[in-house]
Amino acid sequence: MQRALFSRSALLAQQAAAALDGPLAATSAPLMLRLDRSMSSVSIPPPACLLRPLEAPLRYLFGPGPSNVPPRILAAQGRPIIGHMHPEMYEIMNDIKRGIQYIFQTENNMTIAMSGSGHAAMECAVFNTVEPGESVLVGVNGIWGERVAEIAERMGANVHRMVKAPGGYFSNKEIEQAVEKHKPVLFFLTHGESSAGLCHPVDGIGDICRKHNCLFLVDTVASLGAAPIFMDKQNIDILYTGSQKALNAPPGTAPISFNDRACHKMFNRKTKPVSYLFDMTCLSNYWGCDGQPARLYHHTGPVSGFFALRESLAIVAEKGLEESWKKHKEVAAYLYRGLEDLGLKLFIPDMDLRLPSVTTIVIPEGYNWRELLTYIMKHHQMEMTGGLGPSMGMVMRIGLMGYNCEKTNADMALHALADALKNCKKSKA
Repeated sequence: MQRALFSRSALLAQQAAAALDGPLAATSAPLMLRLDRSMSSVSIPPPACLLRPLEAPLRYLFGPGPSNVPPRILAAQGRPIIGHMHPEMYEIMNDIKRGIQYIFQTENNMTIAMSGSGHAAMECAVFNTVEPGESVLVGVNGIWGERVAEIAERMGANVHRMVKAPGGYFSNKEIEQAVEKHKPVLFFLTHGESSAGLCHPVDGIGDICRKHNCLFLVDTVASLGAAPIFMDKQNIDILYTGSQKALNAPPGTAPISFNDRACHKMFNRKTKPVSYLFDMTCLSNYWGCDGQPARLYHHTGPVSGFFALRESLAIVAEKGLEESWKKHKEVAAYLYRGLEDLGLKLFIPDMDLRLPSVTTIVIPEGYNWRELLTYIMKHHQMEMTGGLGPSMGMVMRIGLMGYNCEKTNADMALHALADALKNCKKSKA
C-alpha cells in the first residue's frame, strides 16, 4: 500500500515537472508554487511547554479574590458542553436570572450575567447609561472608583471625582452637595472597596439620587454575599458583582441588574453605546429580557462559566442569604481578634465599616510587606496580597469569602502570618 502511494506521488511529480518544461510552464508556475507552500513543513515548531501535561499548584487563595472553588461547582463546570442557544441553555440562563434577582434582592426584569469579569459589568453599566458630554459623579476612595472614572472619561463623559483617602467614606450630606453641584446623570459608589477593606454605607443615597434625577450605580464585586445589600429597598438603579469572590464560582461571569429608571435612560439614547459586545439592546434579547418571542445570536456566551454560576447561585439559595451574611461576619470577627492578638493593627478602625470578605491590616512596622507575603506563599502555599492602587504600600489584605469563609481557614492564615513575622527580617529602624 505504501509503495503504491509513493509510486503515485512520484508519477504526479514527474507530470508536474513535465508541465513546467512545456508550453504551460508560465501558467502552471504559480499553481506549483502554491502547491509547494501547502506541502512544505511548518516553520514554527510546536512549543515544548504544550507537549507537557498541564500543572497547576494547589494553593490556599486567602487574598481578595478569586477564592477557592468548591468541588460541587468545579464538577458543574466540567459537565458536557451544550450549544449556547439550545433551549436547555436558555433554561439555565433563566435560572441564573432568578438567582441574581435573589442575591440582589430585586424584582428587576433587566437582570443578566455578563460574559466577562466584574470589569465587564462595570463597563456595561457606564457604556449603556452615559452618553458623551454627560456629567458623571464618581466616589473615589480606592481603585474601583478610579477605574470607573477612567472608563467614563474614555467614552467622553464629563467626570467629576469625590476623593477620599483609602479607608475613607462619604457622608450622605457630602454626596448630596456634590450631586447638586455637578448635576450628574450617574453617581457611582463602591459598596465593597476591596483595595482598602471598606464596606461603604448605602442607606439614603438612592433617595438622594432620585431626588436629583440621577442614576445610582453600585459595585458589589467584593461584598455581594458577604454583606447585606438590598437593591430595590435601597433604591439602587444599577447593581453589579463578580462571580469569583463570595459567590464561590471561577472568574469569568458578572451579574448585573438595571431597574426601570436605568432602562428608560439606556433605551432612549441619542447615540449607540460605544461597545457592541456590551450593548444592552442586544444583551437584553440574548437573556430573554426584552419581551421578544425569539432570542437572536449576539455572542457566544461562556457555557461552562454559566454552569458554574448557576451552581454557585444554587448554593447561596440553599443556605440562604442571611446565613451567608451571618457567617462572613462571624468569621471576620474571629479573624480580627486573632490579628490583634498577633499585635497587628486593623486598617479600618470602625468595625461596622469593615468589609467582612476582605480584611486589611496596617503593614507591621519594620517589615517589608513583599517579603512577608513571599514567605507565606513559599512556606505555606497561601496567597495573601498587598494593597492595590491608592492603598499600595499601606496595607496587607486577607480574604476569607465564600467557600473559604471558615474559622479553620482563619486559623491557618493567622498561623502563616505568625510564622512570617517570626522568620522574616525586621529592620532596626
